[in-house]
Amino acid sequence: MVQPPTQPISRSELVALLAMLTATVAFSIDAMLPVLPEIAADLTPDAPNQIQLVLATFVVGMGLGTLFAGPLSDTYGRHAIAVGGSALYIIGALLGALSPNLETMLFARALQGIGAAGPRIVALAITRDLFSGRQMARVVSFVMIVFSLVPVLAPTLGAAISWAFGWRMIYYSFVVFSLISIVWLLVRQPETLPVEARRPFRFKAIWAGAKAIASSRQVMLAIAAQTLIYAMLFTALMTSQPIFEQVFDRGASFPIWFGLCAGISATASLLNAVIVVRIGMQRVVAWSLVAQIAITVVFLATLTVVTLPGGFAFAAFFIWLISVFYMAGLGIGNLNAIAMEPMGHIAGLAASIISATSTVASVVVAAPISLAFDGTPLPAALGILTVAVIALALTSRISNIELPQETAQFSRES
Repeated sequence: MVQPPTQPISRSELVALLAMLTATVAFSIDAMLPVLPEIAADLTPDAPNQIQLVLATFVVGMGLGTLFAGPLSDTYGRHAIAVGGSALYIIGALLGALSPNLETMLFARALQGIGAAGPRIVALAITRDLFSGRQMARVVSFVMIVFSLVPVLAPTLGAAISWAFGWRMIYYSFVVFSLISIVWLLVRQPETLPVEARRPFRFKAIWAGAKAIASSRQVMLAIAAQTLIYAMLFTALMTSQPIFEQVFDRGASFPIWFGLCAGISATASLLNAVIVVRIGMQRVVAWSLVAQIAITVVFLATLTVVTLPGGFAFAAFFIWLISVFYMAGLGIGNLNAIAMEPMGHIAGLAASIISATSTVASVVVAAPISLAFDGTPLPAALGILTVAVIALALTSRISNIELPQETAQFSRES
């Protein structure tokens, strides 16, 4: 029997581990993007548009699971909830691989989403257990740098697996990914929540914690702004493939272009890690939203005022798409750190409410924008512009917040 680890790991290994736990979600979404038409042809040929529910049910399941993963991790420890979530995720993946119809697959994806919430929330809670303030934001940025490799590689990997073995084999790759990450956690990273610091799983305690979160102006504004940034990101994700295929006739090369977009956008986290300690989280988010609004206005002008040749039109769209991903890389981690900072005493519960609210609510915002797709990028661009303006207004209200720069005790640096 493997003995639980007792020595803290280096910061570089911790960042890689947290990134892999967090990337369970991205891998589960991005690897499916290029094969959705194939799945639709097999499971729902008469109503191919319903295949988009494969993405939506996963996100909804993840949001619901997030509500419970945090409080349970505050009660039973980070490791136990990561393992339990991974088990549910693997069961859902196996069921998805064997699904005879769309209904079974949607149930499997929802179960996967619930399970994926465990590793995702545990990664956030471990980060808050070990760090605080701007140093926490910096660690989150480094995690996002490693995490960003998944959107770069996942679509191409999913397309390659489907080409070689069929789309069902992608679900088995989910099983392998989850097993590697959870074994790594158990073998290398000590439990970060000691028994004496755990909170009983009682409704009154959870309700009191939820009220504390709701009463914090800083937390609520950060959640609202994060929700809108997630909505912009999900809108870009859900509309990117049909735009590539139907508007620019580049569906076959979509995984390559998507990977290139994700790779360029990954530098946002590196930039954030460099500048966040100097200028602060709120300013980084605000400036990124200002840039997003300006780029989107220019892109809308190319759609409505100027008629560009096909190649130039695609270049304008691709630059705009990169800007959306880049803005998300600068905004989501910082807003999460702002929201989590006052909640160190209930980190698991806070991570659950923040993540669940922003994730589920963002789908509510993004879905109608995505469904308005009319064969052009115009509805997505208009929707993202509107959401960005509101997000900037909310972010600007997070004023006079100076988060501490001290970190929690962390005994070994890389």
